[in-house]
Amino acid sequence: MIYWQLFLSFIQIGLFSFGGGYAAMPLIQGQVVTLHQWLNMEEFTNLITISQMTPGPIAINSATFVGMKIAGVPGALVATLGCILPACILVTVLAKLYLRYRNLSVLQSVLHSLRPAVVALIAAAGVSILLTAFWGTGAAVTLAGTNWVLVVLFALCVVLLKRFRWNPILVMVLAGVLNLAAGLLRF
Repeated sequence: MIYWQLFLSFIQIGLFSFGGGYAAMPLIQGQVVTLHQWLNMEEFTNLITISQMTPGPIAINSATFVGMKIAGVPGALVATLGCILPACILVTVLAKLYLRYRNLSVLQSVLHSLRPAVVALIAAAGVSILLTAFWGTGAAVTLAGTNWVLVVLFALCVVLLKRFRWNPILVMVLAGVLNLAAGLLRF
């Protein structure tokens, strides 16, 4: 039964996560945190962090992680298959259709109109993760409850990525080292 639930949950994510991994985050959150409660919000935030640090798409890494946590290796395989199966079918069909009808203005209009929805999905996922990172799971958003170390690390990472164009891997390693050092200084 759990294998079927994992497969159905991740096939839905695979079917409706237009726009890539970041757009899939709210769908993954809806399935694994809200609907099935396989993870809490803090675990979900850790899942997204781990999925970012490992090679491969976020949705597939998330499916593998959740499947492994819930039902071991078979669960990881079932969840991952559920996640990639719709993409394999859809991409094959869409590639054939796009190559045949790519010059139609109606098709270009549809593709253009999907962009704002994808941006909204990405922004919603980012805000949820940001709130959890700075204030914790279910905590009220107050100045007193803010984790200022993480706020400063976030700002530093944004500056290093956007202004100085540092390699994202180096920025993640630096953020981890700085957070570890801050934690050691608190003790």
